[in-house]
Amino acid sequence: MIAPQHRIYASFFLFAVTTGALMARLPDIQTHFDISEGQLGLTMIGMAIGSLIALTFGPPVVERLGFRKTALVTVLGPSVLFATIPWLPAAPAMFAVLFFAGLLAGALEINLNVEIDRLEMQSGKRYMNRAHGFWSVGFFVTALFGAMIRQSGISAGLHMGLVALIVVAVGGSLLFRATEAPRPLRLEGEASHKFAFPNMGLLPLCLIGFAAFLVEGAGIDWSAIYMRNVFAVEPIVGGMGLTLFAFFMAVGRLTADPVVARFGPRHVAMVMLGAASLGALLVGLAQTPETALFGFALMGAGCSAVYPLAVSAAAQRTDRPAAVNVAAIGQVSFVVFFLAPPLLGFVAEFLGIRMSYLICLPLLLAGLWASSFALGTNKVEAPHGMPPEPLGPNG
Repeated sequence: MIAPQHRIYASFFLFAVTTGALMARLPDIQTHFDISEGQLGLTMIGMAIGSLIALTFGPPVVERLGFRKTALVTVLGPSVLFATIPWLPAAPAMFAVLFFAGLLAGALEINLNVEIDRLEMQSGKRYMNRAHGFWSVGFFVTALFGAMIRQSGISAGLHMGLVALIVVAVGGSLLFRATEAPRPLRLEGEASHKFAFPNMGLLPLCLIGFAAFLVEGAGIDWSAIYMRNVFAVEPIVGGMGLTLFAFFMAVGRLTADPVVARFGPRHVAMVMLGAASLGALLVGLAQTPETALFGFALMGAGCSAVYPLAVSAAAQRTDRPAAVNVAAIGQVSFVVFFLAPPLLGFVAEFLGIRMSYLICLPLLLAGLWASSFALGTNKVEAPHGMPPEPLGPNG
């Protein structure tokens, strides 16, 4: 019997494998369409637009469909859509495909995070950081193998087609029999929240998520192109930026829960955002590939658990339903993940790709400031006021 949280872990992992395969092949897709960094960035805005629409209007649709149906569509669908991109004739067609993929990605963000929150309420245990950790593990796996596959000369079309087959087969078998956590009793006035928009109380958490996802998007989308353009390294070395970024992000998320329990969300987030700021500075000023790779590793570790901490804080707010608050913070943060890299592409084209990382620093410092007051200081914070769970050997 597969535990409910393990299906969620698998969903995050498979979606990351899907998205990571696309990001690993961006240099080849750019060459295929014969477009500049700025044009590639403009094309990728399609996913940001789709995500924004889904995160704004999606909560009632996700609630109506339920976890299982939504997960099947949103986990399997993007892999099939991405597999078509290397075969498309022009960049505008890629924009359209990414728009529909963004709709699914936004719905997935709402669905998985709300289901995790419900499981935490039901069990009194923490799953949020580990769930997002499997997103990072997925990126690490696909980045590592993506670099090897690119070095071997296998085409982007074949690579992404195989990824789609694996995701559909594995994801379909895992999610077909998925069950759902009990929904909390509907509060008075809850039905009036049809659309998800950040309110004033949520803005500091949105700023924290913004900073974390800005670094994540910059590290994932542009690291391979950065290494190629700045240092002219071979594909296997160029892919190491993404690989190290994803590896240290995964390690950070998978080990964060006991650290947060001991030191509190506020202190953990501030240390991590400080590390991410140093990493972005090193990448922007690096004179050797080794320095840049160390910077990418710091960026990955630094942004690892920050967004899950903000999501947990948003879900635990009592001013609105958890689905609305999670969607609202996701609306800002998840869209930044897809929108910032295209915008950074324009920065790369006109100011140089190093500046794409240096320009992240003011926003990282703003997230660091927001973390100093928007996150709790409790050294042990059980979900939703439950008694703290004892920390076992695995945290």
